[in-house]
Amino acid sequence: MVCYDNMSIDFFYNRSMKNISETWRPKDVVVVSLGLLVCFFVIFANILVMMAIFMNRRFHYPIYYLLGNLAAADLFAGISYMYLMFHTGPWTARLNVHQWFVRQGLIDTSLTASVINLMAIALERHQTIFTMQLHSKMTNHRVVLLIISIWVIAIVMGLVPTMGWNCVCNLDVCSTMAPLYSRSYLVFWAVLNLLIFTVMVAVYTRIFIYVRRKNHRMSQHTSQVKHKETVVNLMKTVVLILGCFVVCWTPGLVLLLLDGLCKSCNVLTYEKFFLVMAECNSFMNPIIYSYRDKDMRETFKRILCYPCRSSQQTDDHSGVRFNTIEQERKRRVLKDSWVARRGRDGGGERVNGGQVVLKDAEKMLEDSES
Repeated sequence: MVCYDNMSIDFFYNRSMKNISETWRPKDVVVVSLGLLVCFFVIFANILVMMAIFMNRRFHYPIYYLLGNLAAADLFAGISYMYLMFHTGPWTARLNVHQWFVRQGLIDTSLTASVINLMAIALERHQTIFTMQLHSKMTNHRVVLLIISIWVIAIVMGLVPTMGWNCVCNLDVCSTMAPLYSRSYLVFWAVLNLLIFTVMVAVYTRIFIYVRRKNHRMSQHTSQVKHKETVVNLMKTVVLILGCFVVCWTPGLVLLLLDGLCKSCNVLTYEKFFLVMAECNSFMNPIIYSYRDKDMRETFKRILCYPCRSSQQTDDHSGVRFNTIEQERKRRVLKDSWVARRGRDGGGERVNGGQVVLKDAEKMLEDSES
């Protein structure tokens, strides 16, 4: 069997009828510029989410740790897309086979981490809702092991094409959208993720049916109304996150499935558009948190306004010290002039009157300073 590990990327792209532009066209510049802008926003927004969960003790529960790990997956996606932006267009031709696999493997790893993390959140919500709890009783040790397992599986899935499931040694099975990937791998990967989406939708559907049945019973007990509202609000937030993920990623996965099953389908027409949709998903979650979760929104405000508050407090402290010194100097001058006047008058009988005048003057000084 002949392998083409040493061939250029142009060789594989030309065979798949996916041409690499030799010069920077206006379209390429716009795509890369917008892509980098989105990447910066994705990275900033998800760092903000992770900081909020770390700083606010109200978020120190398993569900928020998993949401924080989802933010870490989105952060990794932002970094992966940034790497892609610097290795796309005419720059693609500079890559060798191994560098190309790294570029694609980063994207695959970030998606897999997000999907598995959403599945873990769905199972955690299923467990807590059916026991009518707000937060899971899962220990921190188990949460850490779960998060580590998610990333191990994601990394392995990202390395699968590099470890052999590709078309470098069998050019007849190369795909069109990813010219070094085997069509069978694209089918496997797309079907696997679509099945996971289906399972998650089924889990949340079952949860909603259960919550709806319980709502009437809980509404009869006023002490449980607040608990019910909190559970439902958290559920709505999680479902919005899942819904955005499915909407953003499903078109791309269906396109990959078509690429793997249909050789005559023109999948390149919609490739860029669906890639942008998938990228946009990575900054949707912080927007959802800001819209749905008041505590998260307030924590965001504290983090973003912290430099302004620190600067204002420093200025206030400096101002107070300055005013105090200035007032003390004016008081001393006023007192010295009063003592000198008292000496000239020799007025023991005017001491009390002078003290009254001094106190009145000091009060006027304080009023003028304030």
